[in-house]
Amino acid sequence: MTAPIFTLLCLLVMLGNALAEPTYRIFVTNENDNTVSVIDSRSHKVEATVPVGKRPRGIGFAPDRAHVYVALGDENAIGVIDTRTLQVVKTIPSGSDPEAFAVHTNGHIYLSNEDDNKASVLDPVSGELLAQIPVGIEPEGVGVSPDGKLVLVTSESTSMVHVITVPEHQITANILVGARPREVAFSADGRWVYVSSEISGEVNKLDMAARTVVKKVKLEIKDAKPKGVVLSPDQRTLYVSTGRANVVAVLDADTLALKTSVPVGKRVWGLALSRDGSRLYTCNGVDDTVSVVDTATHKAIATIAVGGGPWGVIIDD
Repeated sequence: MTAPIFTLLCLLVMLGNALAEPTYRIFVTNENDNTVSVIDSRSHKVEATVPVGKRPRGIGFAPDRAHVYVALGDENAIGVIDTRTLQVVKTIPSGSDPEAFAVHTNGHIYLSNEDDNKASVLDPVSGELLAQIPVGIEPEGVGVSPDGKLVLVTSESTSMVHVITVPEHQITANILVGARPREVAFSADGRWVYVSSEISGEVNKLDMAARTVVKKVKLEIKDAKPKGVVLSPDQRTLYVSTGRANVVAVLDADTLALKTSVPVGKRVWGLALSRDGSRLYTCNGVDDTVSVVDTATHKAIATIAVGGGPWGVIIDD
């Protein structure tokens, strides 16, 4: 596929996303009871619990948001939920132990196969594995650049971020970051990437033009084990979950200075922001709850009981 055609297809998919009517639903993976909780984002009430398969963790939308994809680590598969009927419509073999993934605007799923030290490219329509890319040890976090030209994969035991080109699927850089990197988040313009590192307790900021770390900060929060990382719509604020510290760290996205921390539930992992950035949702893995944080006041305003061991969360509003 030529570059202009590839770019045009990505733009058409993004236009379709913008026009799609939202379902106003929050989807949460519960890895301990093999379900996905479905929450109404307006009432914050659980409206359904969907059995999906063994050890669901990573979760994401198809580009048109008609389906939710769920990584089923103990089934070596991706489960597919219809967002309207809330039924699992199929399960797709994905290679060994998928944990996290990102969905490209072209519809392909880029996922980490933790046991095999590979990143895979899956076409969820045909079910075909299009590519398998050797990366570092224990790959985890995956992110797609806003222009679709790059995919980043973290390797926990190698402490690296691997830069993969699309559609060539070639690694062009390996960037050393803090110990046990978990997740990545791109800025809206693709210039910056933020990486959480669990064991070192760090957040790294990468310059993607130079392929280097330009800032790093160790979170001065007791017991902090950074995992989830999301950027506010205005690109000024970075939210980082801290695991056993039981708070969300709120950082200045430019300097990485700690602005404040927000107490939530126990063992906070996955994070998701509402489209307008006014609400932050946190998965509290030990509490079996989701916290709702008002980002204007930096206070938790609601707690929602979900399934066992909530891990990942996405929102369609």
